This record gives sequence, C-alpha cells and structure tokens, in this order.
Amino acid sequence: MWFWFALASAVFAALTSILAKVGIEGVNSNLATAIRTVVVVAMAWGMVFITNSQGGIATISRKSWMFLILSGLATG
Repeated sequence: MWFWFALASAVFAALTSILAKVGIEGVNSNLATAIRTVVVVAMAWGMVFITNSQGGIATISRKSWMFLILSGLATG
C-alpha cells in the first residue's frame, strides 16, 4: 500500500512542477504564488472539514501554535 502512496506522491510532485511552469507563463511570479497558495489553503481546510478535525483547533498548545506559525513563516 505504501508503495502506491509513494508513487502517487512522486507523480503529483512532478505534475506540480510541470503545471506551475506552464501556468506561470506570462504571469507575475508573486501573483502566481499567491493564487497557488489560495488553492492549497482551500484544499487543506477542505480536508480538515472532511475529516471533521476542526474541533482540534481549541486544543492546540501555545508551543504548537508558535512552531506552526514559525514553520509557515519559514516556508515562504
């Protein structure tokens, strides 16, 4: 089972690069990044709601919040 997940991950990583390269053609790179980020945020929150995990927000510790925020800032 893990083999298939790894294979799918590799395929989607390759598709991400290819689609981004084609999609960014003639578009400001900052604008393109912002658009891609909005899509990723929507997908991530969609997964949170699909898995009914939104209730866990209240239980996140200060330390976890701090490191999640720092991780997000380091990402870009």
